Amino acid sequence: MLYRAFTVVAVAALACTAVPAAHGDRIIRVYGDLRAAERVVVVVPGSDTTAANFDGGRADPYSTPAFGARSVLAEARALDPGARLAAVAWLGYDSPDTASVSVLTDRAARRGAEELRRYLARTLRGKRVSLLCHSYGSVVCAGAAPGSGVESLAVFGSPGLGVSSAAELGVPLWAGSGSRDWMRRVPKVRLGPLGFGPDPAAPGFGGDVFATGDVGHSGYLHPGTESLRNLTLIALGRTGEVSRG
Repeated sequence: MLYRAFTVVAVAALACTAVPAAHGDRIIRVYGDLRAAERVVVVVPGSDTTAANFDGGRADPYSTPAFGARSVLAEARALDPGARLAAVAWLGYDSPDTASVSVLTDRAARRGAEELRRYLARTLRGKRVSLLCHSYGSVVCAGAAPGSGVESLAVFGSPGLGVSSAAELGVPLWAGSGSRDWMRRVPKVRLGPLGFGPDPAAPGFGGDVFATGDVGHSGYLHPGTESLRNLTLIALGRTGEVSRG
C-alpha cells in the first residue's frame, strides 16, 4: 500500500504515528517504549472508527482506540509496575459504517487482516503480542491471527469471526460478551456473503470465555471494569488469573 504521508512524533515515552491513506484515515499510535517492550498489546477497533474519533470524540472516550490502548497500559502498570509492555492503538484499515451493508460482510476485514499481518511481521517481530479486538475489529483479527505467531487473541462484543470454531484460528482465543451489550441480540449466522457465523463467546465454540461484568458494547476498556482487568491480564500473559465468564 502506498502512503501519501508519513509522520512520526516522539514525546518522552510516547511515540505517535499517523498514516493518512487514500480512502479514509489509517492511524497507528504506540504508547510506551516499543523498542524495550517484551510484550505488546494491539487494540483493534470496530466499525465507525475514524480520525475524528480515534482519540476521543465520543460520549464515552474509552470506546475509542487511543483511550482504550492507554487504559490497558495504565491498568497493566497498576497490576505490574515493572511490566515491559507497550500498547498500540491500530486503525490500519478502512472501518465500515455501522449503518451500511458493508459491516455485514468481511470485505473491509479481509483487507484489514492483510495490513495487520504486515504490521505484526514488520514492526512487532520478536515481541510477545496479544490482540484485543472489538466488534467488527474481531473479524479483522481473526483473519490476521492464523500463522502470525501472536500469543493470544481476545475478542469482545464480536459479531462472529468468520470461522466455525476456535481451532481454525490456530492461536489461543479468549472471548467476552457484556451483559448489556446489544451485540448479544444480533443473530450469529452466515448467509452467503452476509454475517460471520457462530458467537465466539458461546459454549462449544472452543475458546476461553472471560468475565466482563455489567458492560455495554462500548464499555469493555473503561477503567474499573472487570473486562479491562481481564483483558490486561491476558495482555500480560497472566491468563491463570483471568476470571471466567
